[in-house]
Formats: sequence, structure tokens, C-alpha cells
Amino acid sequence: MAAPALYFVYIASSKSRAIYVGITSDLVGRMHQHRSRSIPGHTSKYRIDRLVYFETTEDVRSAIQREKQIKGWRREKKVRLIESQNPTWEDLAAEWFVSTNHR
Repeated sequence: MAAPALYFVYIASSKSRAIYVGITSDLVGRMHQHRSRSIPGHTSKYRIDRLVYFETTEDVRSAIQREKQIKGWRREKKVRLIESQNPTWEDLAAEWFVSTNHR
């Protein structure tokens, strides 16, 4: 039996704390897209490439509902959500893309 699919509702930010709320079933792949700026638009323009918050669910409908809920919040409430789990806005994906090249 296959493992249930996981869906991630996440918040990414720039160093200057511009934020983006998104949903994905592949958080590592999505953060790689943000970091490489491979998708034109808001996140590329504002260099939003740091994962500062995420939550998981097995139900795609609840993930979509949660993403819409968070997107509808005022910035202050989004900041409170981030800081409830990540008070210093650390990049939670920082070690996912560390190069293994040793020269």
C-alpha cells in the first residue's frame, strides 16, 4: 500500500521579509524552484526564496482551504503565524541545498 500523499501549505520570504503563501506536494522541489528563480513572477522579482513556515496535511482540499485562509489574512496575522513557530525567521530549508562539492 502506498503512503498517503502529503500536501504542504508554506510561507516563503525574502531577506527583507516580503512573503508568499503557497501550496505544494513537493516542498523540496518547490523551494528549489524559488531559489533558482525558475518561475517568473512575484517570488522571482522579490527574491522570495527562504522557507519560514510550513504545515502538512494528507487532504488536498483542506490544504487548498488553509492556503486561501492564510492568503486572506492581513500581513500582521501572517507574521504572527510565522513567528509562533519560527521567531527569528530562520530559513527552514537552508540545509536542503548545501553543496556536496569539496574542492
